[in-house]
Amino acid sequence: MTNVTLVTGDGIGPEIAEATRRCIDATDAGINWDIAEAGVDVMERTGTPLPEVTLEMIKRDGVALKAPITTPVGTGFRSINVHLRQTLDLYACLRPCKSYEGVRSKYKDIDLVIVRENTEDCYAGVEFERGKDDTAELINWVNKHSEKQVRQDSGITIKPISVMGTERIVRFAFDYARKMGRKKVTSVHKANIMKYTDGLWLDVSREVAKNYTDIEFEDRIVDNMCMQLIQKPELYDVIVLPNLYGDILSDLCAGLVGGLGVAPGANIGEKGAIFEATHGSAPKYKGQNKVNPVALILSGVLMLRHLEKIAEADKLENAVATVIAEGKSVTYDMKPNRDDPTAVGTSEMADAIIEKIKSA
Repeated sequence: MTNVTLVTGDGIGPEIAEATRRCIDATDAGINWDIAEAGVDVMERTGTPLPEVTLEMIKRDGVALKAPITTPVGTGFRSINVHLRQTLDLYACLRPCKSYEGVRSKYKDIDLVIVRENTEDCYAGVEFERGKDDTAELINWVNKHSEKQVRQDSGITIKPISVMGTERIVRFAFDYARKMGRKKVTSVHKANIMKYTDGLWLDVSREVAKNYTDIEFEDRIVDNMCMQLIQKPELYDVIVLPNLYGDILSDLCAGLVGGLGVAPGANIGEKGAIFEATHGSAPKYKGQNKVNPVALILSGVLMLRHLEKIAEADKLENAVATVIAEGKSVTYDMKPNRDDPTAVGTSEMADAIIEKIKSA
């Protein structure tokens, strides 16, 4: 048996977590689930949206499947998800974006993988608030040492990009491409403008690429990359990006395949990995057995592949794809008409997927 922490989350989290757990168990993958809590629902009882026992459980098991969590506004962590990534050094965000027959989209046959650096760039959390003494001190220092002047009423975010951080995420992208039989890695940047941060990113990307001569390498400026993905996404394969660009383009690519409802995600580091849907906790639908569980189930597929349970992962993905393609036992958002009375609930869609697994 393999121990995995199942973080049930809040809002719709517990419902889709249970649906996903049942689907994974149906594959006979041999998962022993350690159930953990996080989110606004546990704050009153524990005083924190991320109890220490949950964090320790994830550290112990090394692998977690996490349902969506609401980050409290004005209190607690800036983002529970960001806190987990930084605390556990989950430096690689993996976001496959793949077309499934039956999902509404303007595009077909999309098969892209976004690899996003998770710990640096503008999301590192190094910020200085407008009007504070330390901010004024920083502004004065910058104005003294730079030809470019910063206005005194500015707020400032520092954008650190390191050789080490860039090297390991680009290496991760190439290793993933090689392991999955993919042919090309594209490094995305704005090195024509930010020459000392994105310029470093590009230089290191090119150096790492020299060690992977079996895989094609290219680079693209981020604004051009956005246009390319809309015009000719078929030209791209694995795309590796700094944190901010990766956040934006991963949602863009999810849009190509039908939205966040079918977009799985993973955050991976040297000592652990957390697999999660990329959509939010949708608290207004809590307890209604209404929402689409596919994104978290597909995140479970990624988890199974990470655990080298390849046959079980393929069985689960094939079952999901079949149910979606048939279009019968799917939630309202996956029907051509969202008011279709034949739409099923979260649990019933999981039942249909389990039936396909058992009959395979």
